[in-house]
Amino acid sequence: MTAMDRPRIQVSGEAERMDNYIAAVAAAGGEPVPGCCPAPNPSCAGLLLCGGGDIEPSLYGQEDQGSHPPDRARDQAELALFRAFHREGKPILGVCRGMQLISVALGGDLIQDLPPGQRALHISPEGDLVHRVRALPGSFLHDCYGPAFRVNSAHHQAVGRLGEGLRATAWSEEGFPEALDWPERRIMAFQFHPERMSFGKRRPDTIDCEAIFRTFLEVCWRDSHCPPIIDT
Repeated sequence: MTAMDRPRIQVSGEAERMDNYIAAVAAAGGEPVPGCCPAPNPSCAGLLLCGGGDIEPSLYGQEDQGSHPPDRARDQAELALFRAFHREGKPILGVCRGMQLISVALGGDLIQDLPPGQRALHISPEGDLVHRVRALPGSFLHDCYGPAFRVNSAHHQAVGRLGEGLRATAWSEEGFPEALDWPERRIMAFQFHPERMSFGKRRPDTIDCEAIFRTFLEVCWRDSHCPPIIDT
């Protein structure tokens, strides 16, 4: 990957909360193209779905059971974006809400509000918490960081039933999915926030997530030069 050949990445999220994602994509060798809109940018080799607010519960067949007020326009825009990139077989990276949206788009559902004792381990008004996760042997995370490691945490919801085709590759100590993937369809997703644990945001008490962004960008670059054959 050269400076003249940086893969363009469509970055979807809330404008005022995208700086860390944009910086991580750029530092990893990509050209971020920010904006939350339902139309995929045809010049983009991959999609990054950022964190943010809760997803409308009716989209996964539930009534409100502790969700925060949703941004329905964003939900619909990002579902359309995901489906467009997924249909084309382009790489997709989801973070926090982004991971949850990917699972919902593929037919999964969510735990809308973690029980109080467990929620206190995953979210705090004072900033990111840190906890231990365990990784699936043979998975990307296991290969990079070993069987168990520490990550940040800032969520009150969790993936429940997995969307079709996805597999969990890491779990919190309470058993909540912390990472999902679908290698054949170029999907990788994380409940934690790698953009706050990499490059200029590295921290001493967690893993360094630079490898997540570099790997995603490498896949985007490779696929844009030799697109994968996707069975539909």
